[in-house]
Amino acid sequence: MSVKEKPEHEPEDVSSPVKGDDEKVADAKQARIESGADDVSLASTTVSHEEKRLLRKLDVRILPIACLMYLFAYLDRSNLGNARLLGLPQDTLHGDPSGKKFDWVNSAFFFSYILCQVPATILAKLFPPRLWLGGAALGWGICSTLMSTAFNMAGLLVARIGLGVFEAGFGPGIPLYFSLFYTKHELGLRLAYWFGFAAVAGAFGGLIAYGIQHADDGVANWRLLFIVEGVPAVLLGFIAIAFLPNRPESTRYLTEQERAIALERANRDTSGDIGYVVNKSHIVDALKDWRIYLGGVIYFGANAALASISAFLPTIIRTFGYTAARAQLLTVPPYAVTAVVITATSWCSDRLLSRGLFIAATSAVGGIGYLLLLTVPDNAHVRYFATFCIVSGTYTTIGITIAWYAHNLGSETKRATGTPLYMAIGQCGSVLGSHLFPATEGPRYIKGFGVLCALEFLGALCALVLTIHYRLENARRDRAHGKHVPDARVDTSELADRAPGFRYVP
Repeated sequence: MSVKEKPEHEPEDVSSPVKGDDEKVADAKQARIESGADDVSLASTTVSHEEKRLLRKLDVRILPIACLMYLFAYLDRSNLGNARLLGLPQDTLHGDPSGKKFDWVNSAFFFSYILCQVPATILAKLFPPRLWLGGAALGWGICSTLMSTAFNMAGLLVARIGLGVFEAGFGPGIPLYFSLFYTKHELGLRLAYWFGFAAVAGAFGGLIAYGIQHADDGVANWRLLFIVEGVPAVLLGFIAIAFLPNRPESTRYLTEQERAIALERANRDTSGDIGYVVNKSHIVDALKDWRIYLGGVIYFGANAALASISAFLPTIIRTFGYTAARAQLLTVPPYAVTAVVITATSWCSDRLLSRGLFIAATSAVGGIGYLLLLTVPDNAHVRYFATFCIVSGTYTTIGITIAWYAHNLGSETKRATGTPLYMAIGQCGSVLGSHLFPATEGPRYIKGFGVLCALEFLGALCALVLTIHYRLENARRDRAHGKHVPDARVDTSELADRAPGFRYVP
């Protein structure tokens, strides 16, 4: 099954990428040597400088657009928590004294998001990335904006379901897209920048809600919130379609020499199915891989916490004794600290090429935060500190988990199947998290805090199991097939990550 994009530059053969890529890289290296390099070491240094320039060029074009897209994607999925304090239940849910109607509106997003993730990400391999990702932003931006027009629960549900459908084409698609351009030494930090904007969204969401709460323009504050946070996503969709680079072998954004370097980078450690094709055997391989399901358990616990944070953090902080407006404002510092923590931790993870130990540590930090909320009921300062632990631990766990599986699945098709698969399992946790804080159980919310505490520690245990497994498997392959040469090309076209020369990032 394959679909080929109409090329944006002079026609080239992308149907046999391995041979064509080798020839391009060889030509590029020869040109660099002829241009002034006297020996192999000098040529290698020149390649390094050119590669750094290429990396900067990619960062400048890809990261601002992708990060801003996720900023508004996350604002649009999580702004219900702010809208709740701005009067939404009173206007559209008949007051909702039990809080259950709000819970269902919040969780409706996750049902469509879960169901659409796997097919949407597999289909994403068959279309130009800029069109797929940009189209997704247009769709969810329109749905979010239309939430402002809802006058009953049914209208809110339809808009939230549509939001989930379109975001399902974006969330799992970005790790796949980044893996086309970034190596395993670079991927974790870039995904941290991207996912860190979820934390930035949390901070901005509180500030925007605080500002809108003091607006007086004749429009209900919660309706104005959806308009202000929905329209920019539509604009970003058009920007993504116009400016995001397509695949390395077909983007007009890179010169011929830059494309050669980008393709060589894309084939370090792996060389599998490349281009607008889907390898059916790798889909089956992903569905049978137990490690993906264990990753789903980690993601389940983290997303249960994430969903509850997104929807209920202002409500939880309000139970510390603050007013609604003050609670909105106090959601900002935990998210600001989280943006720093996730970036620093992911940078260390990239440098050490280790993921599992960091995930175990950050998930445990989130668990400790919930433990503090359970055991310290009267000290508002300790309870507020606990929110920093919860938000930073949870967000960092998710960011590094995404980077972990972006490399360890071995081929594009297996990533396109395995990534949304563990994410879909994880988003079931989001449904759970949306129902753990009914208004009738406040202000202590013992059940919700207890469940999330257990899930965070379970995620830490699963991460330890996985990292030990990956380390043992790498050692076994070293004994059976010889030591792995760093960045050496490994043919994963048949066996994906089961190829003898492939090594996992533990």
